[in-house]
Amino acid sequence: MPRRPPAVIPPVALAVVLACAGQARAGETSCWFENGAVVAPAVIGVMAGDYVIDLSAPRTLLHNTKAEMEGILEPEITTSVQVAGLKAPAVSVKVADLDARGAGFVTPVAGVIGMDVLAGHSVEIDFARCWLRIDRPWRPRRQVVFPVSMIEGLPTVAAGVSDGPRAFYGAFAIDTASRAMTRLSTRDANATGKLNPAARHQAPAKLRALSIGGVLAENVPATLADDLPEGISGTLGTGLWARHRLRLDAEARTLSVAP
Repeated sequence: MPRRPPAVIPPVALAVVLACAGQARAGETSCWFENGAVVAPAVIGVMAGDYVIDLSAPRTLLHNTKAEMEGILEPEITTSVQVAGLKAPAVSVKVADLDARGAGFVTPVAGVIGMDVLAGHSVEIDFARCWLRIDRPWRPRRQVVFPVSMIEGLPTVAAGVSDGPRAFYGAFAIDTASRAMTRLSTRDANATGKLNPAARHQAPAKLRALSIGGVLAENVPATLADDLPEGISGTLGTGLWARHRLRLDAEARTLSVAP
């Protein structure tokens, strides 16, 4: 993580971030893959900790427990956010109860870094080594490239799902914080039969098929989502991405997937 003046980040907080980041260079940091979520060291204001990196989150969130420890009682604060060498100077961060999102994690989750911070940047996630890179060169030997559409601030790709007799096609957010291959919006749940809601680290149901870019996956782990903006049919989670490297290119509006 980049250094900042002691008046902004206390030495203890800075030491925590540097220790977590290991030998990370500017523009990248090591991360870890837990509960179906990508987690990386980051700093919101002066609050260093372990933050979920979620490309399907429109806003950055701070756990209310973390906020209260710093004497923050407001429901929203405007402050800086730092992650993987990127510094966003004035982000409107929502303070929220994230106990449900933190379920199943070994260490407490301090918050969620969302697309309000990452928008306009190229974001690469290497799941095999769990490495997060922002605005770094991308030189894969092989890749598949999907066009990306932005809906309500979220990057989405076109995909189709089916439970056998029923199917539908729609825009699916790129989800790097859920175990299921797909989370379907509760608005579209009737189109694919009955699914059971669950925490993001669970995938209690299965769909007959998921199709993206002409590639068909069968017996797809799935669950429901009740927090997706209008126009987004669901998300494509880490059950789909975890064997690959991803790069969301903000300028080209593409998602590149490499082995």
